[in-house]
Amino acid sequence: MSPSPRPPLDPGIPSPPGPDPSPAPSPTRALDPAVLRRDFPILQRPVHGRRLVYLDSAATSQKPAAVIEALAAFYQRSNANVHRGIHTLAEEATAAYEGARARVAAFLGARDDEIVFTRGTTEALNLVAWGWAGHRLRPGDTILVTLMEHHSNLVPWQQVAARGGFHLRAVPLTADGRLDRDAFSRLLADHRPRVVALAHMSNVLGTINPVAELARQAREAGAVVVVDGAQSVPHLPVDVRRLGVDFLAFSAHKMLGPTGLGVLYGRRERLEEMEPLLTGGGMIRHVELQRSTWADPPHRFEAGTPPIAEAAAFACALDYLARLGMDAVAAHERDLVRYAWERLRQVKGLTLYGPEPEHRGGVISFTVAGVHPHDLAQVLDGEGVAIRAGHHCTQPLHRHLGVVATARASFYVYNDRDDVDRLVEGIERARRLLADA
Repeated sequence: MSPSPRPPLDPGIPSPPGPDPSPAPSPTRALDPAVLRRDFPILQRPVHGRRLVYLDSAATSQKPAAVIEALAAFYQRSNANVHRGIHTLAEEATAAYEGARARVAAFLGARDDEIVFTRGTTEALNLVAWGWAGHRLRPGDTILVTLMEHHSNLVPWQQVAARGGFHLRAVPLTADGRLDRDAFSRLLADHRPRVVALAHMSNVLGTINPVAELARQAREAGAVVVVDGAQSVPHLPVDVRRLGVDFLAFSAHKMLGPTGLGVLYGRRERLEEMEPLLTGGGMIRHVELQRSTWADPPHRFEAGTPPIAEAAAFACALDYLARLGMDAVAAHERDLVRYAWERLRQVKGLTLYGPEPEHRGGVISFTVAGVHPHDLAQVLDGEGVAIRAGHHCTQPLHRHLGVVATARASFYVYNDRDDVDRLVEGIERARRLLADA
């Protein structure tokens, strides 16, 4: 079934403000971050007397004015609960919410009924772990993860494995921070895992895993493939049919949308095999005192009042990205990472983690000899440069790297080479202040 286009809203329902979802420009068309920054109100404020350089988009992206206005417009004009009301506001709210579902489906190349709204990537991955694996696996079955996983794609599998008597194994990494493909093949052959759960892109190493190839291998071995797309969907063209995965999870707030909204794509036949994680209103077909039956997917997994306003605003964020073109977004970040990689390599005492730029996305993690990452982040903040420091919810990976914490700079559409230069200048200042003291 081909993906459904976003249905037009009823003529009486106000459309959210924001860019018109017109065809994306040519992928060869370069983005102009200096122009795009005008769309982001928070990037107009100075920090410590300097222009804000925001290099923490892997944690959360900033929001264009159109998305902020769409969120406010929903509350100002159409606020109501969805699906069962027959009054005008309820119908408008339902149209906005289900229209957002269709917009997400089109963005991913999926069917509308394969899109489940959650509170975020973490909840989406927990839903798969408990709702699918917790009911479909048998004691002794194997779940395969990777050493680069965010805790959100590791801890749920630990928990469900401990509860169900499953084995949890991890794919190791190569010296340059890429997935060890030979080890992956051996683990598939030796253990025949029922689930393979992996990140599309590492939030620390920046490594972009060849998910389509890995998914093909895993499915040939009989595994269901679960992908953490929190760092890939905001930055790369992603088509779930071409990837060939069973599940894909990501968050709206990392791709110009509001917080509190996540997405789980599930292949239709997989969603039909799942049990709900949450139960209550809205996800039922029929309720008696002693038993209940569930609604069809995706509503089976959306108990209670969903994030309606957030979904409406997220549709606007997707329209914004569609106008830029995801090929153009990816190309912009590749150029920026190549430039940042070369500049950072020239800093005395700085160690870069992860593969060369051609194998990574817009994330660079590093340490500076003699400077704790937290101290470095504080010095950079004084220069108006925002980065993240810590283990980034990847403690097993950091133990593998032999460090407690790293500093991380992450890029998006509003960053440019001047931002990289400001980052390097701030690192040099921190090194002079702290490492050479």
